[in-house]
Amino acid sequence: KHRLHEPRYLVHIGGLAELRFAREEADGLHLGPLVTLSQLAAHPAVRRDFPSLAKAASLVAGPQLRNMGTLGGNLCLDTRCTYYNQTLFWREALGFCLKKSGTVCHVVPSGRRCVAAHSSDVAPALISLQAEVEVTSRGGRRTLPVDEFFVPDGVHNNALEPGEVVTRVLVPDRSRGMKAGYQKLRPRASIDFPMLSVAFAARANGAGCEEARLVVSAIAAKPRLIGGVDAAARGKRLGDLAEPLAELAYKQCRPLINVPYDGDYRHEMVRVFVRRAVREAAGEAA
Repeated sequence: KHRLHEPRYLVHIGGLAELRFAREEADGLHLGPLVTLSQLAAHPAVRRDFPSLAKAASLVAGPQLRNMGTLGGNLCLDTRCTYYNQTLFWREALGFCLKKSGTVCHVVPSGRRCVAAHSSDVAPALISLQAEVEVTSRGGRRTLPVDEFFVPDGVHNNALEPGEVVTRVLVPDRSRGMKAGYQKLRPRASIDFPMLSVAFAARANGAGCEEARLVVSAIAAKPRLIGGVDAAARGKRLGDLAEPLAELAYKQCRPLINVPYDGDYRHEMVRVFVRRAVREAAGEAA
C-alpha cells in the first residue's frame, strides 16, 4: 500500500508441501522454509536442542503473524529504515532514497550504499548456531552458511540470485545443546520489529568455554558476527563473560538512525542486551 514493492507478478508457494518439514537427521535438524514461525517455536526438537532459535521465532510480531509467517519468509525479510517504510507522499516530499527510486541515503548522505536495517529475528539465532541455508533454482542448488547468505547492502541484503528460492535450513548437529540466548529490544513487546537483537551461543564444559559466537543485529543491513569472541571466551566460565563480551560488542557496533529511536541509545543498549544474552545462556537471571 506504500508502493515500496511493485511486482508485476506474485507466485504463491504456500501449497508446496515439500517445503514444509522438520526432520532430525544424523547431521542435524533439517527445516523447510514453509515451516511457520509458530510451528518452529513449538517444535519439541527445536525447544530441546536449540532453545534460542525457538525463542527468536516466538518473539516475531504477534500470534496471528507467526501463524502465517514462515522460517523462509523471516530469513528473507526485507530491510527496514525510518526513511523508507513511509507513505509514498512522505517519501516523495522528502526526496526518494537509495532503496527506492532515489540517489541519496538520508541516514548517511555522503554514503553510496543503503544502510537500511536487517530485521529478521531468526537470522541472528541461526548464525550463532552455525546454521546453513540451501537455495535452489532451475540450474541446481547450493548451500552456504547463514552468515554468508546476507550481504551489507540494504537495497537487497541477501545472496539470492534471480530464480533462486530458499529450500532448506540446516542447524548442524555440532550445535545441538549449546548454551545459548536471544534478546530483543523493541518498543512494544507484542508486535514490533527489533531495534536491536543479540544472539549468543557457546559450548562449555567443566573446564570452561570451548567456543562461542555472538551476533548483533538490527543495526545494519547484515547481522554483525562479533570478532574476537571465541578467543575472549575460551577457557572462561560462561557467567564471567557477560561484561567482557558486552564491551567487545560495544566497540564493534555503531547503530545508525535507520530505525526509530536514537542511535546513541541503541549503542548503549548493545552492552545491556549482550549481557542479558550471555547471562541467559549461562542460566543466570538476564
